[in-house]
Amino acid sequence: MSYTQLTQEQRYQISALLKTEHSQKEIAIVLGVHKSTISREVRRNRGKRGYRPKQAHRFALKRRKNVVQNRIPTESWAWIDEKLRQDWSPEQISGWLKKYTDTAVSHEWIYQHIYMDKRSGGDLHKHLRCQKKRRKRIGDYDRRGKIPNQVSIEERPEIVEQRERFGDWEADTIIGAGKQGAIVTLVERKSRFTLLKQVVRRTAAAVEDAILELLRPYLAVTHTITFDNGKEFANHQAIAQILQADMYFAHTYASWERGTNENTNGLIRQYFPKGLDFSSITDDQISFVKERLNARPRKCLDFQAPAMVFSQSLSGCT
Repeated sequence: MSYTQLTQEQRYQISALLKTEHSQKEIAIVLGVHKSTISREVRRNRGKRGYRPKQAHRFALKRRKNVVQNRIPTESWAWIDEKLRQDWSPEQISGWLKKYTDTAVSHEWIYQHIYMDKRSGGDLHKHLRCQKKRRKRIGDYDRRGKIPNQVSIEERPEIVEQRERFGDWEADTIIGAGKQGAIVTLVERKSRFTLLKQVVRRTAAAVEDAILELLRPYLAVTHTITFDNGKEFANHQAIAQILQADMYFAHTYASWERGTNENTNGLIRQYFPKGLDFSSITDDQISFVKERLNARPRKCLDFQAPAMVFSQSLSGCT
């Protein structure tokens, strides 16, 4: 048997068995570990009042954290702090380090590092993406009307669903406070590359112009766009004719059918939260957020950045 790190549940078992006067050898057999593991555990994690499981687990975690902190060079923690301030998630940082360097640090330890920084008055925790509660929708609240000549997502080619082809996009809008102003978002499904454009009014004409401006540089690799059912996409036929691409619409309130875009919109909300007056947003801020999102490594891309995958795919199509 090799040495195994014990869980908190196993420590409660050890405490109970010690109280019933079982030997360390017997405890090791019950837990399925080497007897030296039990001996080491009781010796190193005993307090003044004997072996107590909760205290023992706290001692073990503290010792393990110190080993990790000492194993990882100071300059690596500085790099991690820098990436956290660029809004990389702990999982993105951990995956990137594992893929591109010899430094291995789990995302759990990065979270611990962030919480320690918070307790000491630091601000790293402010760069974590906030999670919002989901509101359950009851009944059918769709009173927006139907967009003429929609083509259902059910008719979309299977190749789009499988992300096997470069050039299939998802589109949506993020709305500002008081429904004044919006940001048009486009996400390429395969690379997760994001394009953003602010519009003063969320009209069909304004959204059409924004989509055309964003995608004209990529006409050769624009095959499809999948929209939600917002009335701002009413000019989809004009967009399709100019881009020579096929347009599809997801089912009403089926946001998972455009999951890539919905997830991206959540990331964008970290910078432009609900209730923000979009008239205060500048083009430079829009460009900054776009660059941030496209430069982050993604787990789904094997920790490559969307900008890199998009550039490589674009080169392969020209």
